[in-house]
Amino acid sequence: MTADAAVEDYAALAGVFSVLVEILEEKNAALEQRNGELSAQLAGLLERVAKLERQVSRNSGNSGMPPSADDLPGRTAPDPKPERERGGKKKQGKQPGAPGAHLAWSESPDDRKPLFPSGECDCGRDLDDALDLGVARSHQVVDTPVVTASVIQYDEHAVQCRCGRTHVAPPPDGAGESGTVTYGLNLQAWVVFLLVMQHVPVERCAQVVEALTGARPSDGFVHSMIARAAVAVRGVNMLIRALVITASVISADETPIRVGPGPKTKKKYLLVACTNLLTYFYLGGRSMETFDCFGFPDLSGAVIVHDRYRNYVRHEAHCYIAC
Repeated sequence: MTADAAVEDYAALAGVFSVLVEILEEKNAALEQRNGELSAQLAGLLERVAKLERQVSRNSGNSGMPPSADDLPGRTAPDPKPERERGGKKKQGKQPGAPGAHLAWSESPDDRKPLFPSGECDCGRDLDDALDLGVARSHQVVDTPVVTASVIQYDEHAVQCRCGRTHVAPPPDGAGESGTVTYGLNLQAWVVFLLVMQHVPVERCAQVVEALTGARPSDGFVHSMIARAAVAVRGVNMLIRALVITASVISADETPIRVGPGPKTKKKYLLVACTNLLTYFYLGGRSMETFDCFGFPDLSGAVIVHDRYRNYVRHEAHCYIAC
């Protein structure tokens, strides 16, 4: 074969390969386009399957569906609750570690009352004349005495010293002006306990006191005890405030609260500043004036854990850490 013939054959083969490359490139582009379309369809189908699986898996155990819907076609019933094993560790009642209370025998009872048999023996003799053999058995009963409010009149006598000066006995604690009737400190303490510690409404608090003692205080008196109690504990409250503002680390927060009797009460904010042992309360608003009165300006280099409310951050003279 001559050189010219070889060149012609090579040129022919190159033309064939060029055509084949173009055909393959077109097919490859078509396949890539089809692959992209199928990938998009697959993603949509997977999303639909996941959504359907979530809908089918919903039942009364993992959603707000009623138990009657668990029997619908395609629904998966919730897993049965584990039954209590007989003789197992988990028993009914208080679980291990939970706080509880029980009746325990007291070695030093508050009172002892001897009980003796009464009546006649089978022989006909009266048991009052029987020989005492000592204690055979004992029972302890924990109970509270029946509480009934009683009216006590304190007559304050006047005496005259030999020098001529006259002295009158002071009134009892908690008494009002002479000739008036007031509720005693014990009843006042019950009212404050029910209002503050148990969050009993004013009218219901008066009803509870009446049911326990027989005395029915007015709703106004019950509500006024909040202010009276605040005055009584003012000294202790200021001491707690002084100890809190001198602490190195405190936690601060505020929460809305309704103040006043009746449904249409004013909305205020209860501010708290806490250490690991003390809690200082302050009733006011969410204004800077309230925060200033609360005691933040009196802090000196304290670390305050708070929720990044702007009134905390605004006191830039102190060190804060946000939770």
